[in-house]
Amino acid sequence: MSSKPRISKGTRDFLPADVQKREYMFGIMRSVFRKYGYQPIETPSFELTSTLMGKYGEEGDRLIFKILNSGEKLKKADVDALDNNELPKFANSISEKALRYDLTVPFARFVVQHQNELSFPFKRFQIQPVWRSDRPQHGRYQEFTQCDIDVVGSDSLLYEVECIQIFDEVLSGLQLPGFAIKMNNRKILSGIAQKSGADGYLVTIVTAIDKLDKIGEDGVLNELKQKEVPDSAINALKPLLSFSGSNEEKLILMEEFLEGSEIGIEGLQELNEVLNQVAELGLKCGRLEFDITLARGLNYYTGAIFEVAADGVKMGSICGGGRYDDLTAQFGLKDVSGIGISFGADRIYDVLNELNLFPSSTERSISYLLLNFGGEDMKSSLGLAKDIRAKGLDCELYPSNAKIQKQFKYADSRNARFVIMIGEDERKSDSITLKNMDSGVQEKISRKAFLDRL
Repeated sequence: MSSKPRISKGTRDFLPADVQKREYMFGIMRSVFRKYGYQPIETPSFELTSTLMGKYGEEGDRLIFKILNSGEKLKKADVDALDNNELPKFANSISEKALRYDLTVPFARFVVQHQNELSFPFKRFQIQPVWRSDRPQHGRYQEFTQCDIDVVGSDSLLYEVECIQIFDEVLSGLQLPGFAIKMNNRKILSGIAQKSGADGYLVTIVTAIDKLDKIGEDGVLNELKQKEVPDSAINALKPLLSFSGSNEEKLILMEEFLEGSEIGIEGLQELNEVLNQVAELGLKCGRLEFDITLARGLNYYTGAIFEVAADGVKMGSICGGGRYDDLTAQFGLKDVSGIGISFGADRIYDVLNELNLFPSSTERSISYLLLNFGGEDMKSSLGLAKDIRAKGLDCELYPSNAKIQKQFKYADSRNARFVIMIGEDERKSDSITLKNMDSGVQEKISRKAFLDRL
């Protein structure tokens, strides 16, 4: 029996026009990435489960799509763990592989595995899909494409500045009229936990604050109470959750709050240096904002952290990233500092669509459509199609000698830029009739002059 065609929730099909829009985005990103010296790499769509687990925190680990073992390997499942209700242990025993959750952890594995083949600092970019078992909703998908850049092998703050410049240049190139590049530092968050008397609750505090835009201030405070964070610490944190002001005002507030916290002051100095460097260089369309509540829930961040939000749309962050000094150490390579940022292609695509920012050229699927009048006329058109392609341009010959209205309708559906007609008169005079489908202007021109014009 036939079944109704459908796809899994949290995934999408992309029609040709959609793919062309996405290729337009990726083209701008690749151009900017290469301009700053980043090199392309690719990694497998799935990794060993042991490579991914434990790198994203408890909540992140739960969102990893695991691949079920097959054949003899499945027989080795730890049934006792299932009987004892030890579900994580049982799950690991039936799954040796998992779809990658992001591109950063696989990149850290890549660096360690290929360290003798790379020159450091090593700068890479990568545009590939990732998977998360998240609840599908607006702007949140289970399969989506990340566009990442990373630098490993240097702790220079110049790379923080460079990441901000790349955020600005890519998104300005995509014609976003305005966006906020939000920045914080994990060392500042460590200092906040320290000064609040909640040193041992850093991960809990970061995880809760990271949900501020989803559950609000009261939701964050309730979660902290449920996780048994001391009331004195919650009361100390509360004013920071709602503080607003300029970058300078926030810096003054945090200098007072973090006084006596060595790690907190260190983070504040790093952030201030980056803010000053960017202020001197200037940005095209972006605004750099110090966001005290920016937390980025992933466990591997150790320094600067970033998120980007677009103006004028109800959408979460469209980009993010940060510094992760200890990530490669989890694969046996210590003392290798790294920083990376990620562009959420699917969210950026939705934002550009919603704001109608894709250029009309991305909707054109063919430049030249040649009508088919059959016989010798068709052969002449087929020869011209070959000549057009030899010039590096795209064209298509309609497949049959159908009614001219049907062929023009097809040209409209393909959003063709030009229609070329070669009938008996044109063939005998070695010319073509060229119609501009946008303006409606039609001209008769010699075949040679047409090809020379191309």
